[in-house]
Amino acid sequence: MVFAVTGALKAIQYKMDMVGVIILASSTGLAGGLIRDLLLDRLPPKIMLDPYYLTIAVLSGIIVFFLHPFFKERETLFLKFDAIGLGVFTVIGSSIAYEMLGLNFLAMSLAGIFTAIGGGIVRDVFVKEIPLVFIKELYASASFLGIIIFFILLYFDFNYYISMVFCIIIITLFRLLAIKYNWNLPTKIEFKKRIR
Repeated sequence: MVFAVTGALKAIQYKMDMVGVIILASSTGLAGGLIRDLLLDRLPPKIMLDPYYLTIAVLSGIIVFFLHPFFKERETLFLKFDAIGLGVFTVIGSSIAYEMLGLNFLAMSLAGIFTAIGGGIVRDVFVKEIPLVFIKELYASASFLGIIIFFILLYFDFNYYISMVFCIIIITLFRLLAIKYNWNLPTKIEFKKRIR
């Protein structure tokens, strides 16, 4: 729902009609899980089997379409929920890969990262923007850090569910700190300036 709301807000920013808002909301909310399931050959994808996923995404788009000012005024709150979503979706994606393929770092990383950021990438591509995760903010980096910690905890046989909760908290806190203190990875231009 939170990811769908960010897609709907982006659609309204580009003055799309209700159909555009619903499509962008649904794409943002569902694309990450769809990409993960396709990568893991988990067919048919979960969103095709459970109508609630699409229903929630569509309803989120419709609600934002009609109550846009309410959501716009609370954008900071949604950034916080988005940080929680990043943690939850990263760990869900990684845990699905772990349950299917065991302790496979590459599979866990790809499944976790694509589950968490896939929808945002699709959203930005649809509106012809460079995906935000490529140019600004520690977003994918927070996701990847959490996956590394999750992998290490599982490698040393820590409790599976405690490891999941711990990594969700780590990713969420890291993301919230990045928002608060405006942490970003350096771009090539910034990197050259620092070397000089």
